Amino acid sequence: MTTVSRGWLLRLVIAFAFAQGAVSMARPAVSYRALALGADERAVGVIAGVYALLPLFAAVPLGRRTDHGRCAPLLPVGVVLIAGGCALSGTAGSLASMAAWSGVMGLGHLCFVIGAQSIVARQSAPDEQDRNFGHFTIGASLGQLVGPIAAGAVIGGPDMAGTSARALLVSAGVCVVALTTLWRIESRRTPASSRTGKDTPRVPVHRILRTRGVPGGIFISLAVLSATDILTAYLPVVGEHRGIAPSVIGVLLSLRAGATIACRLVMTPLIDWLGRSLLIATTCLLAAVLCAAIALPVPVWALAVILVLLGFCLGVGQPLSMTTVVQAAPPDARSTALALRLTGNRLGQVAAPASAGLIAGVAGTAAPFVMLGALLLLASGLGARGGPRPRAQPSPGGDRVRPGGRRPRSSPRP
Repeated sequence: MTTVSRGWLLRLVIAFAFAQGAVSMARPAVSYRALALGADERAVGVIAGVYALLPLFAAVPLGRRTDHGRCAPLLPVGVVLIAGGCALSGTAGSLASMAAWSGVMGLGHLCFVIGAQSIVARQSAPDEQDRNFGHFTIGASLGQLVGPIAAGAVIGGPDMAGTSARALLVSAGVCVVALTTLWRIESRRTPASSRTGKDTPRVPVHRILRTRGVPGGIFISLAVLSATDILTAYLPVVGEHRGIAPSVIGVLLSLRAGATIACRLVMTPLIDWLGRSLLIATTCLLAAVLCAAIALPVPVWALAVILVLLGFCLGVGQPLSMTTVVQAAPPDARSTALALRLTGNRLGQVAAPASAGLIAGVAGTAAPFVMLGALLLLASGLGARGGPRPRAQPSPGGDRVRPGGRRPRSSPRP
């Protein structure tokens, strides 16, 4: 990786860490503020679902725009929307307005992620994509590590509504810092698809979705993100029922995020050892068992162990599903394919929390984690079937990268 390319990736990771840190601080703060305003488990699930509702309809149009233009303008737009959603959620006085501003926050996160993922896909060689997407998602994990701890440090005491509002305002300020590293983040070379503008035929969505590897990659990403999202939104509810303090819940969520970072730091040797498909299948299977284990009335130390192991397993699905979708999709529709993957993510973020709220209301607060276990079990089966079978791509050293993301033993690591 050249010095110039390493610079853009590092700055993108830093920006993503601040943006995701703001979201990860805001999501539990929204749950605590909703509880303080009188919400029950069902209402918390609905508010968490609205976060993904606007992105559900906006992802594909944004992906189309990015396929035929520059990606970087989406990043500052996303930062502004996230910061505004956080700040206005902190000043909202009703559950309906909290849900609305939560949707604005989700739309901002979508804009940022589509732009950032498209930059990584466009500026990475085929044999660098697993590694670069893994490094890119470290930014998300760093934000998920620090955000809940910061939320737990601010929220607490008798004035839960006031402290949760303060946490949301702080998260807005944290997000704005992401703007400082977004300068010259995208290569100035114009993509081939954008030079022809509207004359370039667009690949139909149904054709992208029928491409081998794309549907499986979308569902795996949906399942893994749903697990992360429900953990963030519902672990505070579990903590309230089990008498676990918000500060402890913040530490538990951060342990999960720290384990995810550790996973992504060692992802390259794991792919060399197992290959992409087997690695996805194995980690989704283990994650399914661990999610179901959260439903058990275990002590806090055992819950911490479960979350560390779960965080490591969940660290695989997101970056490798990005590579699976990018390598399977037609070359002139990769941003749209990534947007479809994000549409699947947001569909899961709408349906999973709402379903979790209904299940929690009927069967108890731990029951949604059993539902997540079943979802991840299905994702494991899809991962075992394998992804796309692309032609081998030459690496800069002349070696050929095997389909499935496994690098020959003799190939030097970047």
